[in-house]
Amino acid sequence: MSVLSVSQLAAEIKAVVEGSFGLVQVQGELVGKVAASGHFYGDLRDESALISCVAWRGMIENGLTIPPPGTLVVMTGELTTYPMRSSYQLKILKIEPAGQGALLQRIEATRKMLAEEGLLDAARKKPLPFLPRRLGIITSSKGAVIQDILHRLEARTPVPVMLWPVAVQGPTAEAEIITALRGMAALPEDQRPDVVIVARGGGSFEDLLAFNTEGVARAVAACPLPVISGVGHEPDMTLCDMAADVRAPTPTAAAEMAVPVRRDLLSHLNATGEMMARRLSQTLTEHARHLASLSRMLPQPERLLLQATQRVDDAQERLVVAGERLLITPTAKLEALARLLASLNPEAPLARGFALVTAPDGTLVTSAATPATDVTLRFKDGVRGARLD
Repeated sequence: MSVLSVSQLAAEIKAVVEGSFGLVQVQGELVGKVAASGHFYGDLRDESALISCVAWRGMIENGLTIPPPGTLVVMTGELTTYPMRSSYQLKILKIEPAGQGALLQRIEATRKMLAEEGLLDAARKKPLPFLPRRLGIITSSKGAVIQDILHRLEARTPVPVMLWPVAVQGPTAEAEIITALRGMAALPEDQRPDVVIVARGGGSFEDLLAFNTEGVARAVAACPLPVISGVGHEPDMTLCDMAADVRAPTPTAAAEMAVPVRRDLLSHLNATGEMMARRLSQTLTEHARHLASLSRMLPQPERLLLQATQRVDDAQERLVVAGERLLITPTAKLEALARLLASLNPEAPLARGFALVTAPDGTLVTSAATPATDVTLRFKDGVRGARLD
């Protein structure tokens, strides 16, 4: 027996494995991911075993579609070994669904679970705004879908659009769609869209598998922004459609639901303007009536002035009367005093023929004087001396 090196033994095992099996078809559940190099590394498994598998980047670039993790598939490939780890793996050449029956059962089980949690209830659906300020679109940046949406928006009512490009099928599609939904919801308010469209064109049942996953359905239901799902065509109904706030039969229909027609917008604006004008007119009329009612409760200004004028006239008349009384009463008193003073004037009797008799010292003689006394007699028209007997 010859002694072999590790490399020699590994090479012989590789030759035996590859020569014995050739092309094989294996059914199982595929899990794995595409590495940064572009190659796919994963496992194909069933209830009791698994086998490693690999798909080179060239195969993927030439159209090999990697389904979402957990998909039941029939894989065609070549069994080979990896000497560096002394392991064997299946080099993938073709992937086909194992049958829609199993996938449909899994999708239906997921739908029931989401429904039991209330995530599909109509009561939790968010309404769409009449005219969004900004529209978010989650779809592939390539292909006809994004162009159809943009053209329809331009024809109806152009609004600013934010495109978050994602893969719409293949192993990365589910994660990219979930990231896009969460990313748009996390944007600052001044950058966040008012409505999000998740869209994909028509395709086979397998092509739409990314939109039939529990992860995408939960992300749509949890999104705080209104979500329109426009996946596939009219007959297609995905979990994404069920969880969305509005389901559109096609991506183009989703664009139509997101914005109004210009004519409808102008009609809405005109109707709103007319309604506001009517309400303003009604408000002004009600205020005018209220003011008129208040004015009737207040006294008339002319009456207020008339009453005030009358009070002034009365006061003026009373003032004149009082003034006259103040003037007349002192005058009468002065006249009476003057008459009294005149009656007491000692010279007043002279005019009636009387004379005043005064002594030499000028005092008035009012009684019989001593005889032989010189006196002065004062008449009204002169003075004479006399001697009493």
